[in-house]
Amino acid sequence: MTIQPNTNREFRRRLLAREPLAGAFVKTPHPIIVEVMAGAGYDFLVLDAEHAPFDRGTLDAMIFAGRASGCAMIIRVPVGTAEWIPYVLDCGAAGVMVPHVNSVAEAETLSNLMRYGHGGRGFTGTTRAAGYANRSMTHHLEETPKETVLIAQIEDPEGAASYSDIAAVDGVDALFVGRADLAVGSGIDDFYAPEILRQTNEVLRAKDAVTGLYCASGESLTEFFDAGARLFVVGSEHGAIRAAGFDLKTKIGDLPMQKDK
Repeated sequence: MTIQPNTNREFRRRLLAREPLAGAFVKTPHPIIVEVMAGAGYDFLVLDAEHAPFDRGTLDAMIFAGRASGCAMIIRVPVGTAEWIPYVLDCGAAGVMVPHVNSVAEAETLSNLMRYGHGGRGFTGTTRAAGYANRSMTHHLEETPKETVLIAQIEDPEGAASYSDIAAVDGVDALFVGRADLAVGSGIDDFYAPEILRQTNEVLRAKDAVTGLYCASGESLTEFFDAGARLFVVGSEHGAIRAAGFDLKTKIGDLPMQKDK
């Protein structure tokens, strides 16, 4: 199958060209959700394996659905370890989003796990990412860096203090601000608080990596775009379903009441 590598390569190209990209979180562990959302025109989707009940088999099926639909699939792994990162890349993910990256050392470890070689990702040529052995070892080693991205989440005070150095680590393609955790970790219960907004916009101005953030549905993107954000994850399928239900309920409630004859 060639759809996914071309899709992944195009996603990486557009990301590094700093084109505005629109995605959403997916929290329901079923491939049909991916098919439906991919058909809605998203540039990418983020499977939220950190906060939703995804197992390895379900992630595999959902990445396959994304490949078949021509939609780049980013996996937010629960932790940035050798048990997770190489696996989702072997399944054919376009990239990995890693939560709570707080230091250069952590970023360097993640970068190594994205790459084949000593201390990094183990090689096999029989995965979906390798075309099930339709690629030679040489070809797959050459192409893989062009088809995958590493997105480091900045969502702790320590990460916000080190964001510039993290962005400069070779192999870190993007920083993604997690405003909710940044607020909670700072002892603040509102991710719209002025101090969180200030820190968010500072990270979004990073020079050595593309930047982005999560935004609620209906939230203006203009200020964040002006600050430098180009990777926007807006809402999730849960939020879209709830919003549609509330909207329908409102419309039903607005209908005129009629007495039975």
